[in-house]
Amino acid sequence: MDSLLNILRQEKDHSIPGRIYHKLQIEMTYNSNHMEGSMLTHDQTRYIFETNTIGIDDRAIKVDDIVETANHFRCIDMVIEEAENKLSEAFIKNLHRVLKNGTSDSRLDWFAVGDYKKLANEVGGNETSLPDNVSGDMKVLIDKYNSLNNKSLDDILDFHVRFERIHPFQDGNGRIGRLILLKECLANDIVPFIISDDLKLFYYRGIKEWPREKGYLRDTCLTAQDRFGVYLKYFGIDTE
Repeated sequence: MDSLLNILRQEKDHSIPGRIYHKLQIEMTYNSNHMEGSMLTHDQTRYIFETNTIGIDDRAIKVDDIVETANHFRCIDMVIEEAENKLSEAFIKNLHRVLKNGTSDSRLDWFAVGDYKKLANEVGGNETSLPDNVSGDMKVLIDKYNSLNNKSLDDILDFHVRFERIHPFQDGNGRIGRLILLKECLANDIVPFIISDDLKLFYYRGIKEWPREKGYLRDTCLTAQDRFGVYLKYFGIDTE
């Protein structure tokens, strides 16, 4: 059987609608952006992907939500295209550049699009790496991760937690981190997963508690993995 990565590449390259590539793009983009405050509905997200237009209702919609949705579709394509390449700072920065391109953030002098943050920030009230330390912290993290052979789900989750604690960018860290999760699952023949709204708080708790108890985040991601497995079964994709 073809690997999931090969199937995604084939469907992407041939613009095949209504299958797993299509499903991944819409579900991951909607859920990951929604976690970060996007007000676009699932139907609007799907409509943008399928028609490159936006269905407007009587609610005000932020232009950034639309721009970042279209950009996120391209980021998923980048992940699929480069999944087997070794993870690098250049690739991670390029994901951020594409995600934030054309947003209102990109017009701010203090916001570095496609580069590490200039200003110190916190996440969930917790300190993150200071701007002067980010480059060094990221290099150590990536070098250590790339030195591992036969990466497991726990290895990938450990990288994710450490990445989010560095919080290398001014904004967009959660989405970039989850795109990296997708890339590394595809690269290592691990069923990917999408953190949906009902799993969000468990996911955040899992990241916070990871150094003390790995089971919280692992179990949350395994639940999300099971849900993705339902998609694979529906489309007749065997990942065993």
